[in-house]
Amino acid sequence: MTDNVVRLFKDPPAEDPTVTLVQPLTVVPEPSEQAQEPGSVQKAGRAVAGALRDERTRQAVRLAVRHSSYVLGGTRIVARRTWDARTAARYERMLRAAEASGNYEAATEWEERGQRFREARHRRRMELLRSPVDAAKGVLVGTGMSIGALVALGVVLAIANGDITDVVTPIMAVIEFIRLVIVIVQVVWGPLITIGPFLGLLALWSVGRNQQAAPHWTLPDKIRNAEGEPITPSIVVKALRDLGISPLRNAIKEMGDGGAAMLSPIVIAGCGVEVDVALPSGVSTIEVQKRRRKLAENLGRHEHEVFITIPPAARTVRLWIADSGALDEPIGPSPLVTDQTLTANYKNGKAPWGQDLRGDAAALSLYQRHTLVTGLSNQGKTAALRALALWVALDRTVEFRLADLKGVGDWAMFLGLATVLIQGPTDEHVIEATEMVEGMVAEMERRLQAPPGTVFTPLIGIVDEAQVAFMCPAVDKEKRPYGGSKATSRYFMAVRKIHNQGRAVDVVMWEGTQDPTDQNLPKLVREGAHTRASLVLGTESQARMALGDKAVDGGAAPHLLRQGLDKGTLVVASDGIAIPAGQASITVRTHYIDTDTATEIADRAKALRGGVTTLHAIDRGEERDALADIAAVIGDAPRLLTQDVLKRLASLSEEAYGGWSFVDLKRVLDGTGAEPYKSDGRMVIARDRIHRALTNRPQADSASAAE
Repeated sequence: MTDNVVRLFKDPPAEDPTVTLVQPLTVVPEPSEQAQEPGSVQKAGRAVAGALRDERTRQAVRLAVRHSSYVLGGTRIVARRTWDARTAARYERMLRAAEASGNYEAATEWEERGQRFREARHRRRMELLRSPVDAAKGVLVGTGMSIGALVALGVVLAIANGDITDVVTPIMAVIEFIRLVIVIVQVVWGPLITIGPFLGLLALWSVGRNQQAAPHWTLPDKIRNAEGEPITPSIVVKALRDLGISPLRNAIKEMGDGGAAMLSPIVIAGCGVEVDVALPSGVSTIEVQKRRRKLAENLGRHEHEVFITIPPAARTVRLWIADSGALDEPIGPSPLVTDQTLTANYKNGKAPWGQDLRGDAAALSLYQRHTLVTGLSNQGKTAALRALALWVALDRTVEFRLADLKGVGDWAMFLGLATVLIQGPTDEHVIEATEMVEGMVAEMERRLQAPPGTVFTPLIGIVDEAQVAFMCPAVDKEKRPYGGSKATSRYFMAVRKIHNQGRAVDVVMWEGTQDPTDQNLPKLVREGAHTRASLVLGTESQARMALGDKAVDGGAAPHLLRQGLDKGTLVVASDGIAIPAGQASITVRTHYIDTDTATEIADRAKALRGGVTTLHAIDRGEERDALADIAAVIGDAPRLLTQDVLKRLASLSEEAYGGWSFVDLKRVLDGTGAEPYKSDGRMVIARDRIHRALTNRPQADSASAAE
């Protein structure tokens, strides 16, 4: 059976109709068909696609399209300029733009200009109709006069030379010149006809290239990315049009001048330019302010290089646009560093703090102004606050009481300048800082009770890292908290009292704090500051806490500064600094003074003042040795006014000496040989006499306490 099956498949009988064999059909390709297999086509397609994707191909395509577009764009620009010059189209366009912006006075003026242009054009056309007759007459008269002049010249030559043929010599010379001109024209005309069109195309290409009249994607990378591109009216209008504000975009399209009437002249302002934009009806200034980042990118700038403020004019925004990268350049050293002879006048002078965005010097008046400087950590807050204090320190009449609640030595150079210097972050340091501020309150109240007309020396209290004080959980013996923002908080209430009444008697508070919130910078305290300055912040709500709603609504945006990159850049709201009209704040790039340089400036201030004894803590009720304390507060000064001695004693211990008067001081010194005496008409106490009294007093009296 197996043999039969094998034989059946090997040699099937063709005549047997019951058996049907199915064999696979194999088509053998011809040699020509094998060469065109699908793999070769795919390889060719990939090669073409790769060539198209190649950057060199793209560059070549961009180059060809760009320069072709320059010619077409130049032709369009020249045609439009010609049309504007020959017709009243320009006046109609400006008329429509003025009407669209609601400036009907300007619209009337443009209408009058257009009418004058039409009248002048009509006169020219009428004169043109008469010009052929006038030209013919002019040619005849000119020709006759020319021939007469030439004949007269020939007669003169004939008489001079004695040759009658010289009469026609001038005429023949003119004829020969005309023939020469014709020959030159015949020689030049052919090449001129040949290259003339190319020169015309070159001129059109040059116009298109200057105006960048090509599709944006074909332009060079630098121009396409707008890197360092100068700010022009067309760029500003295009940036505004593409902000995504439909009423603004539609209004620009309807304006015949393409929106140019919205812009004031673009003027150079420091390291950038400034322009006012009069927004059309239906577009509010807040809509533009909210799109600051998009506007900056449309202008080819980073967000921090564009500032939007609100000028006095209604429905207008003022744009300040920095030169690309200009704000990343340092501004140079402080005058405190460069001028070794510089002194300060607290009452009438201004502290050289830095530069505004225009590059002009930014100086701040500190006279009787409570000051608040805030910002995120490590952005230059202490350096900015310290720079102000270093300038004031050069006025020898100003007294400092200072608490640095960070305690890393940023204010160490004020040892010997400040009458009180507290450095440290602990609750104990907060307690001492609180008592320092309470001592200032006592001094303020003493001054308020002085006879009218009494002149007081300025007293400035500085608390750096004030958020540590507001967040302190410590309580006193009466269960009153030192921190917090309630009426029971000792630090909060002391600062509030100084804010309320201190300015009247030259007692002011400066505070530096970071990352403001309602918990670490209570509202009543921050709103009590006359000068409010902020470095970079995290959110708009923090910016409002730092500067107030008015400043932020007017364009102040410390939350849009760059953390780490804009160190020392402050947004300032104060009447002590020159702020452009209509603005609520100004941005200042402060001079940076490092710690070593600050120490050198402090040494100059110490040389101006003489010796100042610095207390490192506020005493809280211990028994006092009055004579020793008087010696301590006089310090290295040869002599000191009695009123200054009383003031320093109160700083040393408010409880022991806060209620002292001149009578109490005289009572303690009577019989010691160190009694107050007059010098230049004022009562003083001599250092040497005090030390002699301490040395000579009996040992039993050395520990006497103040009553």
